[in-house]
Amino acid sequence: MIVNYSCVLESLHQAIIPGLPDDLALRCLAKLSHGYRGLVESVSKTWRDLIRSSEYANYKARERLCGNWLFVLTECSNNEWVAYDPEADRWHPLPKIPSVHAEGKQYGFSCISVCSRFFVIGGSYSRDNPAFPHQRPLVTNEVMQFDPFKKQWTNVASMITPRSHFACSVVSGKIYVAGGRNLSCTRGLALAEVYDPVADKWEELPPMPHAQMDCLGLSYKGKFHVLSDQVGLPDQNTSEVFSLSDGTWCTMEDVWPFPRAMQFAVQVIGDNRVYTVVDWGESFIKTRDTEKGEWYNIGSVPSVVLPDHCRQLEAFGYGFTALQNELYVLGGKALKWEQSGAGRFDIVKLDVVRVCNPLVKPLKWRETRPMIGSARGTVIGCASMEEESSCDQGFILSFHSIKQGHNLALRRDTSINYKHFKNHVSHRGDNAYLLGVPEEQ
Repeated sequence: MIVNYSCVLESLHQAIIPGLPDDLALRCLAKLSHGYRGLVESVSKTWRDLIRSSEYANYKARERLCGNWLFVLTECSNNEWVAYDPEADRWHPLPKIPSVHAEGKQYGFSCISVCSRFFVIGGSYSRDNPAFPHQRPLVTNEVMQFDPFKKQWTNVASMITPRSHFACSVVSGKIYVAGGRNLSCTRGLALAEVYDPVADKWEELPPMPHAQMDCLGLSYKGKFHVLSDQVGLPDQNTSEVFSLSDGTWCTMEDVWPFPRAMQFAVQVIGDNRVYTVVDWGESFIKTRDTEKGEWYNIGSVPSVVLPDHCRQLEAFGYGFTALQNELYVLGGKALKWEQSGAGRFDIVKLDVVRVCNPLVKPLKWRETRPMIGSARGTVIGCASMEEESSCDQGFILSFHSIKQGHNLALRRDTSINYKHFKNHVSHRGDNAYLLGVPEEQ
């Protein structure tokens, strides 16, 4: 559906793209991914005013054109998230979260995406007060939402129970949380709840049979799995599974047999493949055979090579997530030993980003653009958000900025018969546009 924004377009006093109807030009610009925003705004005042307008944000939201995002928070970022656009291969900072606890460092939270929104949920805040150095951390039930269309953070409904280091996952369009710990229950929580992002409301779920702390959440085959990360403790060696159909929990034999599992499990959307990284001296990528219930190696995280160091370095403390059926390893640290053999070393904080397709064997890792600014070192949180596929593939826009030497284009869909496309070329100053629109059959 094309929305009439004539009042906005009239205020621009000139065509968005000369030679094209404004409604079609609007659709073209709205299809460009978020990593190109700065470049697009630099084309002209007309484009800048349009891109920054609330009507443009509302149009993208209505058409569900959020784009693909990778969100990362590191130890050096001062609570400021950065985002990656894989289509543009660009990083950009997000606005700082307007939390009342922004002065302290946040940890133990969960971050997740649903309904084209990114959520940062709960966690603990350290209290950096030199006058009271031994203050206990503040455990919160606060939930912050990032709107990718308006590029804004807002407070949404808080969890019923404050918690940190808890299980969290999206199942059937809702956010499920369970377990964790707070100052009242330091040995683990059995309480669980679910958030409806449409109604902006939390509801209590039946408590788990066993309390779980430092646990991991996983959505698998329509059920919410709470995986223990406390392997080896007699009272924390189980996994709890919540069935949405009958609203009950059941206890399963532990399916998370790794005592030092790094970060969290990743479900790659498509065919329920689950991957994790396990650090046993070497960081292995593992996946689970659902029929046999066994985990097996598919490869390892590659070593880090620094330009001024002859030895390959093993990274630790990195982020691990998935986007568009690929696995990402981001940031982390490495020990850079002195070559003199004196036993001294430096801790190097990394901004490197490595990507692989887990279906290609052996794993073939490639580096993308590194993180920007102060985003480096231990990854405190990372998550991805994917745009829902759209059947509206009726045009292609290719934009070339001659002055700046940049190209940006919508990705071609192989389902389109390009033999029946005709091209229109339009110019504005140092910029050229090539639009493909379908010919009548």
